[in-house]
Amino acid sequence: MSAQAQMRALLDQLMGTARDGDETRQRVKFTDDRVCKSHLLDCCPHDILAGTRMDLGECTKIHDLALRADYEIASKERDLFFELDAMDHLESFIAECDRRTELAKKRLAETQEEISAEVSAKAEKVHELNEDIGKLLAKAEQLGAEGNVDESQKILMEVEKVRAKKKEAEEEYRNSMPASSFQQQKLRVCEVCSAYLGLHDNDRRLADHFGGKLHLGFIQIREKLDQLRKMVAEKQEKRNQDRLRRREEREREERMGRRSGSKNRDRRRSRSRDRRRRRSRSASREKRKSRSRSRERDRHRRHRSRSRSHSRGHRRGSRDRSSKHKKEVWTIRK
Repeated sequence: MSAQAQMRALLDQLMGTARDGDETRQRVKFTDDRVCKSHLLDCCPHDILAGTRMDLGECTKIHDLALRADYEIASKERDLFFELDAMDHLESFIAECDRRTELAKKRLAETQEEISAEVSAKAEKVHELNEDIGKLLAKAEQLGAEGNVDESQKILMEVEKVRAKKKEAEEEYRNSMPASSFQQQKLRVCEVCSAYLGLHDNDRRLADHFGGKLHLGFIQIREKLDQLRKMVAEKQEKRNQDRLRRREEREREERMGRRSGSKNRDRRRSRSRDRRRRRSRSASREKRKSRSRSRERDRHRRHRSRSRSHSRGHRRGSRDRSSKHKKEVWTIRK
C-alpha cells in the first residue's frame, strides 16, 4: 500500500465516509446488511488471519474503515447491538476450527503408533512444557522489541527453568518406551489454531509457532469471542431489566388509571345522586308551593263566595226595608 493510500485509509478511519463530501460513498450505510458487522467491531477473521497459512481471502461482505468510523460515532449515541451479529459470526468460525481440530486428532490417533496410557501422559507433559517454553520465548521477543529489556531477561530466566523441567520429562518419556519408538516424531494438534506440534520441536520452532501471526490471531479471535459473549449477556440482561421495568411502570399506570377511573365514576355517581336529590328537593318545593297556591286559591274563592253571599243578603235586606217603608208611607197617606 502506497503512502497516499495509507493516508486515505487513516482519514477514513478517523473521519468516516463524509470526510470529503463524497456522496457516492454515503450510499452504503454501516447499518446495511451487506456490511460486515465483525469488521465494524475489528474482529473479522478475514482481516486477522490475512497473510497466514489459514488466509481466508476477502470477506464476502463490505469492509470499509470509514464505515467503521461511522459506526463508532453512532454507537456512542445509541446501542446498535451489532455485537450479536459479530458473536454469531465468530462462533460459527471457531466451531468449524474446533471441528477440524477434532478431525486432526482422530487422524493422528489412527496413524501414530499406539502407546500406553502412562507413556501418553508422559508425552503430554513434554508437550505442555514445550508450549510453556514457546509462549515464554514469544513474550520475551515481544518485550525485547518494545524495548523492555529487563522484563525480557527475566522471562528468559524462566525459560531456562522450564527447559530443565522439560529435559527431566523427556528423560522419563525416553525411559518408558523403546528407543526405536522414541525416535518417531510424536505429533500433537494445537488446541488454539489446529496446527501440528512435534514432541521434539526445538525452541526456535516453538517460539515461531506461539509467537506467530496465526496462533496469535486465533488467540485474538477467541478472546474477542469471549468479550462479545459477556457484552451480549450484559446487554440482554439490561434489555430484559428495562423491559421488565417498562412493564411494571405500564401496569402501575394501568392500576392508577383504574383507580382514577373508579374515583371518577364515584364522583360522577355522587354528582348524579346530588342532582337527583336537588331535583327531588326542587320537585318537593314545587309541590308544596303548588299545594300552597291551591289552598290560597281555595281560601280566596271561599272568601269571595262568602263576600258575595253577604252582599246579596245585605241588598235583599235593604230592599225589604225599603219596600216596608214605602208601604208604611202609603198607609199613612191613605
